[in-house]
Formats: sequence, structure tokens, C-alpha cells
Amino acid sequence: MKLSWPGLIVTALVAFAAGLGGVWLGMHAFQRNTPSLHDLVHERLDLTAEQARRIEGIEAEFATRRQALELEMRAANADLAEAIRTEHGYGAGVIAATERFHRAMRELQSETIRHIFSMREVLTPDQQRVFDSTVIESLIAEER
Repeated sequence: MKLSWPGLIVTALVAFAAGLGGVWLGMHAFQRNTPSLHDLVHERLDLTAEQARRIEGIEAEFATRRQALELEMRAANADLAEAIRTEHGYGAGVIAATERFHRAMRELQSETIRHIFSMREVLTPDQQRVFDSTVIESLIAEER
């Protein structure tokens, strides 16, 4: 059986959509009930009122930045959908939208890491050890 270019493109798009669906399903439907880093910090660390105030400020600032980057990723996905609709192949619009998404995703990851270290700076050395352990456990758990 010989596939035509349009058939290959449709197959690739269906496979891509299935992959995205699998990632979404894995992230939402089968998500472990692990507490967020925010919950762990506030439950496991005996924060002083000043530490709690400072961390809440750091978290609020990060939430704003995270929301902006998530909006950028959604906009990039909308661009990708439009490029796929119009180009029907791996053209300049698809490449540009993919790169836009990857830039926002990289920036979100960098912002998240900076956010973690900003919170860490507020903690005492004993709290930092617990915090570090929690962050490491969380990263390892996500790999499983």
C-alpha cells in the first residue's frame, strides 16, 4: 500500500493529536494526589509569620508570571492550530508556532526554578534541608 503526501500529513497530525491527548490524560486523569510544593512548605516547615509573609509574596509574584507564560503557550498552540489548518505541512508557520511554544515553556521552567530558589532563601538552614528534600522527592516522583 502506497501512502500519498496528504495521507502522511493526516497520519502525522492524528498521531500528534493522540500524543497530546495522552499527555493531557496522564497529567489530569491519572495524576497522583501529591500535595503541591506550596502545601508542603506550609505544612512541613514551621514558618515564622515573617517567613510566611515573604513566601506568600514570592508565590503571588510567581503566580502572575506563570499565568502570563501559560497564556503565551495557549496562544502559541492556537497559532500552531491555524498554521496546520492553512499549511497542511511542516511549514514556516508551524515551525514559528512550535518555537514560540518552546520559548514560553523554557521560560516557565526557568521561572519555576528561580521561584523555588527565592523561597529557599527565606528559610533557615534546617528548613532548607527539608525543603531541598521535598523538591528533590517531587522531581523524582514526576519521573515515575
